[in-house]
Amino acid sequence: MSPLEKAITDFSPLSPGSRDAFLATWKHWSVSRDHFLLREHAIADYIFFIEKGVARIYYHKNDKEITEWIAMDGQFFLSISSFFERTPSHLVIHTLEPAEVYGIHHNDFMSLADQYHDVERLLRKMVTASLILSQIRMDSIQFETAQQRYDRLLKTSPQIIQRVPVSYIASFLGITPETLSRIRSAK
Repeated sequence: MSPLEKAITDFSPLSPGSRDAFLATWKHWSVSRDHFLLREHAIADYIFFIEKGVARIYYHKNDKEITEWIAMDGQFFLSISSFFERTPSHLVIHTLEPAEVYGIHHNDFMSLADQYHDVERLLRKMVTASLILSQIRMDSIQFETAQQRYDRLLKTSPQIIQRVPVSYIASFLGITPETLSRIRSAK
């Protein structure tokens, strides 16, 4: 079973017929470091799965880049509002290292969801998981200290420190690089 098929099955198993149709629509790209999967103001046509590599999802605010999410090996990611509302994205998605990326186009996913009930259920579960992750992230920023946020990140993604620049990690955690440096040196 491929990593993509396993990740899909972990969300919601599909019947053999719908699984084959669904997997056949995914495109594969081997991309270099600093490859843009989505540019600001473009419409997000794909839900992505990163088999191997790291992608950063960020936006611009007050002439700064704010990291919203860091996707690593085995994760799905997208600009959710742009993908579903078919509007220009305020997010940018770009790779931080060479990556193996899969993507399913919006039209293919919606067509298959109309055709197969279990694909529709998969879509619902993916959206639900995305909403839950967003809520966890907001709760973390609102209710946890910088130290707690950093500890949570290390627990859920221990390899992130070796693969992602500290400035992006600090931005993702909602702290300054200096604060992150103090937290790391206190360990």
